[in-house]
Amino acid sequence: MSSPTPDALLGPADIRELAAVLGVRPTKQRGQNFVIDANTVRRIVRTAGVRPDDVVVEVGPGLGSLTLALLEAADRVTAVEIDDVLAAALPATVAARMPDRAERFALVHSDAMLVEELPGPPPTALVANLPYNVAVPVLLHMLATFPSIERTLVMVQSEVADRLAAAPGSKVYGVPSVKANWYADVKRAGAIGRNVFWPAPNVDSGLVSLVRRTEPVKTSATRAEVFAVVDAAFAQRRKTLRAALSGWAGSAAAAEAALVAAGVSPQARGEALTVEEFARIAEHKGHGGAAA
Repeated sequence: MSSPTPDALLGPADIRELAAVLGVRPTKQRGQNFVIDANTVRRIVRTAGVRPDDVVVEVGPGLGSLTLALLEAADRVTAVEIDDVLAAALPATVAARMPDRAERFALVHSDAMLVEELPGPPPTALVANLPYNVAVPVLLHMLATFPSIERTLVMVQSEVADRLAAAPGSKVYGVPSVKANWYADVKRAGAIGRNVFWPAPNVDSGLVSLVRRTEPVKTSATRAEVFAVVDAAFAQRRKTLRAALSGWAGSAAAAEAALVAAGVSPQARGEALTVEEFARIAEHKGHGGAAA
């Protein structure tokens, strides 16, 4: 495998020139902030632990900053891009800047939330600068749809990174924390400054690492059943689980029966529970006949 040329990655001038040629202005509607710093994208690839045999899927590649850095390190890269202009331009950018790697790049022109399959071998890693407004649903969709993804590194708004990596008992622990933990061990993996983006966002960014669980959560409940409990528990954060889960269970008494059977205090709140405890509650829905 021949090495890419030293200037293969995009710098600030390259990004602005490409954008001007394409008539592209980053839009708030799609949460677009393009990374313009080659050192940052190389750091992301390094932090993601991308290996020469990895098949990487990238969501929201934009003008291709991170795409090119991923192609330097991985076996193959598949990028999913919703924007018509950006999707049309990216293959040409890859061919021009990394001709020796172009055949190892594939583009899927689609909304990532609708993607159910990808070309080529199954992806082993997900690495992406996720659009801030859809980061959590896109991440959860990709993890659910592609169980072959072992390692994930996403750049998201700092606040979202905190939520994803939060532990039970934390003030920011919530639905994203529990659902991400269903799939993976999650942790913060660094911070990213605002000046590496164009345009510079008015929020800080953070990296989140997710390593797929080698052993899934042990439960007889389905993922959908467990997630229904999670959604109900956090829909009314300040309420006890007995009250918060009354709609889910059919009544407060039925919720209490399920909680007691699961070994969880009816007076507890959702933010104190692990994903395993939510799974146990799901298993005991209807416990005691769900009467009252």
